[in-house]
Amino acid sequence: MEKTLLRKVGEAIGRFQMIREGDRVAVALSGGKDSLTLLEALLLLQKRSPVKFTVTAFTVEQGKFLRPIEPLGRWLLDRGIDWRYVQDDPSLRLLDEQPEHGCDVCSRFRRRAVYEICRGLGTNVVAFGHTADDFCEAFLRNSLFTGRLSALPPVTYSRKKEFRLIRPLVFVTEDITRRYAEGLGAPVIPCGCSQKTGTVRRSLRDFFAELEQDYPHLKETMLSAMGNLDPQRLLDPRFLDVEAEEVPAASLFPIVT
Repeated sequence: MEKTLLRKVGEAIGRFQMIREGDRVAVALSGGKDSLTLLEALLLLQKRSPVKFTVTAFTVEQGKFLRPIEPLGRWLLDRGIDWRYVQDDPSLRLLDEQPEHGCDVCSRFRRRAVYEICRGLGTNVVAFGHTADDFCEAFLRNSLFTGRLSALPPVTYSRKKEFRLIRPLVFVTEDITRRYAEGLGAPVIPCGCSQKTGTVRRSLRDFFAELEQDYPHLKETMLSAMGNLDPQRLLDPRFLDVEAEEVPAASLFPIVT
């Protein structure tokens, strides 16, 4: 399992140039299986890679954890892992005041807190634990509900180019992170958001689970499709040769309103 994990994470880092010489990487540790697996993979690669980089971890408390965070903190500190835990007061006030808000508000608060923490840590790279499942779900969600053909970026930058944001688990499915996290023996701290039912994300997960009974490599195929675009077979005029030859205006179809 470790060999498979490191091969897939190493492939992602190499293909998208996620980590470079001298980088200071901060892992956004949510307490779940995915981010714990990511942290362990980067610590192992740090010891084996010819590229020199450092790894630290942090956790943002937004009032969503369903169990106390202390066992995770003790487990990390016992292993000598540099970890910072920060309560985000604006997020906690949001829970107390209970205004009408969606995930976008919570995400915006978390992003601000992440950047503040990373400035204090002196890191230039932030690693998130989004897996292949998250990429595939985002791809379908955007296609079906927002009218955009997009997913998550494996590498991007913060608005002011202050931080490089990476997702090294892009080729790692959650069945791998689940088994690997169980083998670590780390205390997994669930988040209340992940327990919600009746959401688009839950519907997509159920959809994938049903299809994968007959097509077990479905997510791998979708990831390949995301990296193998054929824009001339889609409907965006920017990529179509619609003006290959001059057409008389009279012969154009009228626009029906």
